Amino acid sequence: MKNEHAHRSTKPAAKQQERGIAEPLSTFRLTDDLRGPIDDLQRLRDAEVKTREIIQKYQAAMREMMVRFEILDQDLNLKKHRNPIHHVESRIKKPASIFEKLERYGKEPTLENLERYIMDVAGVRVICSYIHDVYNLLELLQKQDDLEIVEIKDYIYNPKPNGYRSLHVIVRIPVYFLDNKELIPVEVQLRTIAMDFWASLEHKLKYKKDIDHSEEIAQELEVCAEIISSMDERMQEIRNRIERG
Repeated sequence: MKNEHAHRSTKPAAKQQERGIAEPLSTFRLTDDLRGPIDDLQRLRDAEVKTREIIQKYQAAMREMMVRFEILDQDLNLKKHRNPIHHVESRIKKPASIFEKLERYGKEPTLENLERYIMDVAGVRVICSYIHDVYNLLELLQKQDDLEIVEIKDYIYNPKPNGYRSLHVIVRIPVYFLDNKELIPVEVQLRTIAMDFWASLEHKLKYKKDIDHSEEIAQELEVCAEIISSMDERMQEIRNRIERG
């Protein structure tokens, strides 16, 4: 039995030796053969930690911005008996979208460039009932002296060619961490319920593949955008008449 056992245990090793897949462990030298892979692994771990830290900053800034709008809405309700905000949405941009945008800018897809060039990693969308509410909220943001208004793009009075309407504002909001304060950029989109309905539908159709008559549909969406714009203006006029009594 011992001879049979010894024979069975050495036969696989012999086959492995013939195939060249079993070398003595002593032939692997850490400094020569594994140093590169270990360095790569460490760099990946460092990048993962850095990525988590960056995303945490943008998530914190996004929450801070949402709280500010919640406070404004509550204060306006208390003092003016108005609730300008219908609801608020938020999102963190997906990594694939971030690096795709960096490539469009002609920048290397690095974490450093993410922080330097991408201003809409964190996004907050504020949906209002009326056009006046959109601009009133913008004015209230501009009065907050710890907020830095970086950029304003008014697509309500200057719609995009496809009919898209919204007010885009890039702000830097202070976020306090354990040992420092940072101004983190957040993209704020302010729009009416009607504008949001149109934008949501257009977005779904835009990214839907294999659509028949796409040009015809695009033209129909432009017409709908004009109708929605007219409706927003008429609803604002009706509200003004009611408030004047």
